[in-house]
Amino acid sequence: MTETTQQSPLLEMSGVFADLPISVCTDIISMARPRYYMCRQVIFFMGATIKETLLLTEGCAKITQHSENGTEVILRLTAPGEVIGELGMGPGSRHASTAQALQACKVLVWSTETFETVLERFPILRRNANRILRQRLDELESRLSEVSTQMASPRLAHALVRLIDQIGQKVNGHVEINVSQEALAQMTAMTSFTVNRLLTDWEKQGLLKVRRKAIEIHSFLPLLSLCKVA
Repeated sequence: MTETTQQSPLLEMSGVFADLPISVCTDIISMARPRYYMCRQVIFFMGATIKETLLLTEGCAKITQHSENGTEVILRLTAPGEVIGELGMGPGSRHASTAQALQACKVLVWSTETFETVLERFPILRRNANRILRQRLDELESRLSEVSTQMASPRLAHALVRLIDQIGQKVNGHVEINVSQEALAQMTAMTSFTVNRLLTDWEKQGLLKVRRKAIEIHSFLPLLSLCKVA
């Protein structure tokens, strides 16, 4: 049994392949080739020509942009089952962001020409791609609204709740998010000091536990209630 066939259960859960027959998913997967990235390795740079479509199957990658003064801003964290970067862009398009592996990553890779052919062949796949793009845009708009209108506490709570859904993993009765405090600060437009202060307060309340480059969520509903604090 080939590696891509063994990975198919994960890909069936991916939003990219929603509502497609398993036989079609298997056919599409067979057109891809596996690739590996080491932790901190850059997957692609902002401004580079898009030559491939990459689907993450293991690990976690961050999608970033840099301000004019060089400050890094994290746009999103990519979890297994998600496409890294842009999806369904035409030939000659360029990456609007930089992608870097936060952990050792395994991906499936299609050339842009191959994936465009698949999109044309299966309209459901293009519909899924368009839906994913809308969801990412909605998320960015929500985060912009939070940064513009909310105080630090609900902003950070919103970020943690969002990450629970995106990259959270159940471990020993709690949910674990593999994210650093520095990354949380970048995603919420706060200083690392503010993030650390809030997390320390919430840890004392029993809502979570702070670990090196990870947050354990122990009380979800109280955390969710913090999203509504003015």
